[in-house]
Amino acid sequence: MLRRYRAALAAGVALGLVAVSAAGPASAGAAATDEIRDGQQWVLNMLDVSSAWQQTEGAGVTVAVLDSGVNPDVSDLAGAVITGPDLTGLRTPVSNPDWGVHGTWMASIIAGHGHDDGQDGVVGIAPAARILSIRVIPEKDDPGYRQYGTEREGRIQQALATGIQDAVKRGAQVISMSLGYTAPSAGVRAAVQYALDHGVVLVASSGNSGQDDVHSDDGFAPVSFPADYPGVLSVAALNSDGTVAKFSSNNLSVQVAAPGDDVPAQGRDGQYWLVSGTSPACALVAGVAALIKSKYRGLAPHLVLQAITSTARSGQYGGYNPRTGFGAVDAGAALRAAGRLAGARPAKSPVPATAKFGASAALPAEPVPPRGSGELALFAALAFASLVLAAAGGAGLIAARRRRRRYYSEAGRHAVTLPGYPRYGYGEYGQRGYDAGD
Repeated sequence: MLRRYRAALAAGVALGLVAVSAAGPASAGAAATDEIRDGQQWVLNMLDVSSAWQQTEGAGVTVAVLDSGVNPDVSDLAGAVITGPDLTGLRTPVSNPDWGVHGTWMASIIAGHGHDDGQDGVVGIAPAARILSIRVIPEKDDPGYRQYGTEREGRIQQALATGIQDAVKRGAQVISMSLGYTAPSAGVRAAVQYALDHGVVLVASSGNSGQDDVHSDDGFAPVSFPADYPGVLSVAALNSDGTVAKFSSNNLSVQVAAPGDDVPAQGRDGQYWLVSGTSPACALVAGVAALIKSKYRGLAPHLVLQAITSTARSGQYGGYNPRTGFGAVDAGAALRAAGRLAGARPAKSPVPATAKFGASAALPAEPVPPRGSGELALFAALAFASLVLAAAGGAGLIAARRRRRRYYSEAGRHAVTLPGYPRYGYGEYGQRGYDAGD
């Protein structure tokens, strides 16, 4: 019977995963891997990956997976993983079976290339891309998880901020973040901007709090960070029939959706799993972004996002909605749109570059005759008269205000207010409380 369990959710950070299922005890048996490849087909079809692969499979692109670590030795990722730093502050060895479980799943979804000449196992959305693994969070069952859970929120989120910066410095063109925090961070926000300034595309899972919308006043699930930061592509999860998964967070950060229910992946143990949540949805879209950056290396992040969002299929919801954003991602259509955006050039302006706006400098200035002594004396007299009138008016206003000021009873409990003035309520000892109106 398939084994299912809840993913980690503590210390303000959660992996964007709801449940996983073991796909069989064999790690590379022909029957198991053939079944996995067949099980992937609905995912590949929904994303229309085959038409995108006619142009590129992601060669030349590095996708940074900011997660719990990636095992570089599993069959479907062999030779495709660059191991970066461990920023969790823990000393869990890579050999520990609870190290890199979630991260390896996500990496195989993005860039798995299968094995046995690619005929078996998991094939990622960008199978020719490389993975840069940067460990920023531990697994729930990690031996150091209790210590990690007691860390300050700022310390925990600083790991993500540093991870984003490291990914940029190490040459990543796409950053995939299948994780989320309940609160924003100035450090992470600055790191996101740093990545955008360097032409790096950022993708994040929208969160698995879809069930929470029934408890909120506005009908929306809580937002998740970094998905809610400007410039980050926030991804929701779909079922195999194209409907939104019930666990997928619905809020205004959501921009697109992708398969997120029973998505095949290879684990750090070499076995195959069916993973569900906005985590695999994020990884799939990061793979699509990698395809675009492979074909159009210099395309700016906002144009990559435009290519993906503008071609998404809205499906049953129509237009934009907070559950699926602009709709289901279409890799083939997004790649074609990226080509149009990459080839677009600003139209030549019909206005000459030398044109000047306003009055022509060729017109002679109006002559201004010098003022005589008689005019100066007149202006001085007018100015003095104005000062006298202003002083008289000010003195009269002060006197009027003194006559109309408020008078209070000896007890100090009530205010006697003349007409036209606001009335306030007072406390027992004459302290002002609230505006009681006229």
